[in-house]
Amino acid sequence: MSVVIVGGNERMEMKYQTICKSFGYKAKVFTKESGAIKKKIGTPDLMILFTNTVSHKMVLSASQEAKKNNIPIACCHSSSATALSNLLSEMTQATA
Repeated sequence: MSVVIVGGNERMEMKYQTICKSFGYKAKVFTKESGAIKKKIGTPDLMILFTNTVSHKMVLSASQEAKKNNIPIACCHSSSATALSNLLSEMTQATA
């Protein structure tokens, strides 16, 4: 299973990937916009938006791509490691 994380803290990229790996997800993390994000997203099983630390333009671009490809979106205001862990545990419980 794969996850795309949009937003968050640059210094936490590896931590986000480690947390996702512990839940059995492979993660792509986009903390800032570098080029066309919609070409890099692919078709993940879940998209996580950290709304506090991401630009409005990036949220719009990512959400449009998710809507076009029927990718579920989970929004989280906080971009902390605990918030990501809680969100992923809720997702795994919902699918189990």
